[in-house]
Amino acid sequence: MYNFVSPLTIISGAGSLAKLPEQINRFNAKKVMIFADPGVIQVGIVKKVEDVLVGAGITYDLYSEIIPEPPVHIADQAVSALKNSDADMVIGIGGGSSLDITKAVAVLSKHEGTVADYLNLTGTKKLSNKGLPKILIPTTSGTGSEVTDIAVFSLESSKDVITNNYLLADVAIVDPELTYTLPPRITAATGVDALTHAVEALISVNASPLTDALALDAIRRISQNIRTGVWHGSNVKARSELSWGSLIAGLSFYNAGVSGVHALAYPLGGLFKLSHGDSNAVLLPYVFDFVWPSCIEKMVLMADALGVNRAGLSNREAAIAAVKALYDIVKDVGIPTNLQEFDIKEEYIEKLSQDALKQKRLLARSPKPFTIDDIRKVYTAAYNGKLNLL
Repeated sequence: MYNFVSPLTIISGAGSLAKLPEQINRFNAKKVMIFADPGVIQVGIVKKVEDVLVGAGITYDLYSEIIPEPPVHIADQAVSALKNSDADMVIGIGGGSSLDITKAVAVLSKHEGTVADYLNLTGTKKLSNKGLPKILIPTTSGTGSEVTDIAVFSLESSKDVITNNYLLADVAIVDPELTYTLPPRITAATGVDALTHAVEALISVNASPLTDALALDAIRRISQNIRTGVWHGSNVKARSELSWGSLIAGLSFYNAGVSGVHALAYPLGGLFKLSHGDSNAVLLPYVFDFVWPSCIEKMVLMADALGVNRAGLSNREAAIAAVKALYDIVKDVGIPTNLQEFDIKEEYIEKLSQDALKQKRLLARSPKPFTIDDIRKVYTAAYNGKLNLL
């Protein structure tokens, strides 16, 4: 038996932002609060949203006290701001951090306590209702946050999440036109993040035929277009393909789950404040270098989706070639391929390993179990920048 869950409404394609007013009107909202980070405001993307709202006569407030990889106190401040407003709907626009904040705030505005009270690993309270209706509008092609029920928060040395169906968007609007101004570095990090979602969903122990179909399509679209999207960002076709690939990768991983890469990336991002995309990217090939023998059939499908020429290759060789293809993508889009390039010292491997082992929700989905020694070996390989490919 398989279950598949998604937001109630997904609107995608160039120009889909114009559909925002009619979606707001569906909920009879009198006033909305927009949550957006300063960077999205600075480049003029939020202005596009404001123009649409003003043109439709919709009243709004704008909240922008959001930072990348937000700690829980930033979310608590946003919850307070929403509780003190008279908004009856929220709109999140931006990258994963802005969308995660929006999801959590919309729900927690109708709950008691703090964000920390509802965290997966340490929280003691349970969510009881979905709070205010929410519309999520991504401005990157990477996080998939617009179609998941996960909100990620940074802790002192790791990360934790709030995850519950109540966090699902009522409406997701995915307009690739909002990604056209993304600089190469962000395009690369978010693009590899989306690719990571797809490849981890594909090998997840919770995968289904539907999540596999979405994941494989996402892998094809992202791998074929990410280099162009990064280095020739004005290419509309590449931007559109990356946007669609990110969306369907999000739907796939939300239902199948991610595993080892994310489990090891959370401590890396928490301790060193690396972006989520960079944390995933630098670990991606090394985690798959470890897990590939446990899921060779899926790795062969991945190789095909990545464009590997399998002529004359055994399944084992094709699986190894897929791992190498992942490494090449990370390198080709300009993301460091070892931890040393992020100025991370070898002495931190033990701390990272102990924190990663706590991510049991994620590690449980891996087709190959991770022991603490396995995790150390993966971090060590990523530190040295050397694939085993045995």
